[in-house]
Amino acid sequence: MAADTLINDFELPFQLYDVLNAEILTKRPKFAEHSRETFDAVLGTANKIATDLFLPHNHVADKNEPQFDGKKVSMIDDVKVAFDAFRESGFIAGRYRFDDGGMQLPETVMTAVAGYFMAANPSTTAYPFLTTAAINVISHFASDEIKNAFMPRMLTGEFTGTMALTEPHAGSSLADIKTTAVKQDDGSYRIKGSKIYISAGDHELSDNIVHLVLAKVPGGPAGVKGISLFAVPKYRLNDDLSVGERNDVHLTGLIHKLGYRGATSTALSFGDAGECHGYLIGDEHFGLRYMFKMMNEARIAVGFGAAMIGYRGYQYSLDYAKDRTQGRIAPNNKPEDAATAIINHGDVKRMLLAQKAYSEGGISLCLYGSNLIDRINTCEDATLKNELSELLDLLTPVLKAWPSEYGPKANDLGIQVLGGAGYTREYQAEQFWRDNRLNPIHEGTNGVQALDLSFRKLWQKGGLGIQILQREITQDLENISTPETAKLAGKLMPYMGHLHEVLVHLSKILQTEKAMTLTGNAQALMNIFASIVVSWIWIRQASKAEQLLNDTADVDKQNFYHGKIQAAKYFIDWELPLINRDIELLNNDNAVCTNMQVEWF
Repeated sequence: MAADTLINDFELPFQLYDVLNAEILTKRPKFAEHSRETFDAVLGTANKIATDLFLPHNHVADKNEPQFDGKKVSMIDDVKVAFDAFRESGFIAGRYRFDDGGMQLPETVMTAVAGYFMAANPSTTAYPFLTTAAINVISHFASDEIKNAFMPRMLTGEFTGTMALTEPHAGSSLADIKTTAVKQDDGSYRIKGSKIYISAGDHELSDNIVHLVLAKVPGGPAGVKGISLFAVPKYRLNDDLSVGERNDVHLTGLIHKLGYRGATSTALSFGDAGECHGYLIGDEHFGLRYMFKMMNEARIAVGFGAAMIGYRGYQYSLDYAKDRTQGRIAPNNKPEDAATAIINHGDVKRMLLAQKAYSEGGISLCLYGSNLIDRINTCEDATLKNELSELLDLLTPVLKAWPSEYGPKANDLGIQVLGGAGYTREYQAEQFWRDNRLNPIHEGTNGVQALDLSFRKLWQKGGLGIQILQREITQDLENISTPETAKLAGKLMPYMGHLHEVLVHLSKILQTEKAMTLTGNAQALMNIFASIVVSWIWIRQASKAEQLLNDTADVDKQNFYHGKIQAAKYFIDWELPLINRDIELLNNDNAVCTNMQVEWF
């Protein structure tokens, strides 16, 4: 595979059409005007734009961060060229109806489209992707007046969007935000406060930036119940909706990050002069509920992005391992024998196989989550729609946390494959790791995801989500007809039983003082749950690969399918058994973490 090939040519067709059978979506009325040919054409366009315009400046933008001179932000010209090509392609509106100027494409396909851009250049990709996320909130919850003001130009990329949640003193504790919104006689609000770590919070790529800002209306309920959501543009709009004077929103500084250096990370100040106009989205005090719509979809995108950066690093180190010669292996291990490519060494194979298992497992997991969204949105059976919605809600913490935990681990192994070269800036392996290291942090840290899973998602609606998940897994395992994959299914089944036992045990202690141990052990439960889910995801891939293996004489395809089966074996033989430790910790209510005293550190 050439160094400038972002994704193996077989990977996305295999995931979309073989594993997910995404072509069946064209039978649903919403997507009836599409076909596999239109899906492939869209993917081909994404591949070309990403390869030609996003990939070449990824490393350049990393070395030449955006600059702020006190008045405006400047960055290398390549970023705007790429951004403009993206918006002109129509991808920002790709998910939206034809009537809105969109392509009305399935979420599954749009996620696959995102794969090319995330692999090529995650920093530049952040600008349009955050815009899409902001549009989703406005389209679902804003009034027609706000929609008409902002959505048309956000869909074309003339306006971009952000979400402004985090404050310097509060971090992930949104209940403690201090930004306020005071209602005016004209129905607008005046926003005052500060936000930090706002990705894409200021730049010159678009005519306007629409910030979605969490703030509290004075007199509202305490804590998260008093949070409201506002659209706060960088520039106010005139009565005819043209771009008007500057709003009282100011960039106070750029934040210099470990990775994602090509995308601005900003500290923003709202209302220093008391004239920051904001427009309420939905009703007062429901802001967090609305924002979670954006965040939950963004969490899938974060997980998928982490998988794609992990995948890019895997392919990069794979190319290096094929070219780099060093050492000898038996029987050709005499001094006079030629040195061998390092890919032939057993430990290098181990590291590459782990990267493949982590990154391609994450890709398949997140595409499954995206496909769930399409199944929900096109489902006509109310009962099934509710069940699938609960399944997606249950899996969302995993869709975010597992790929963002293991994507950076893949990149870490990629550095190791390159050895000393991997530790230098002359090679990109270290940049992949730096870029990916953000993903366990943003859109809710992985610790927050583990707590969400442990204390809420597993138990809501009487555990309906876990019941539906067990049904889906059982159906898949029972339908396996291929011998190698059947062996893997046999190895997974006992762990399904162990998970059930752990959940029964935890259900008994959650109302007791022992529940405190789970605050320190939530990651152990995430490890168990996610490892089982990803094992199932790998079995789905291996089963389909084994079926297809005998149906093709194409040697390259045969090698691709063999690789899928081997990666599934690796994950279930090497990774899945590691959760035995976590099972024991939870069954014994291990209190080592929670009993640690502050003074002992």
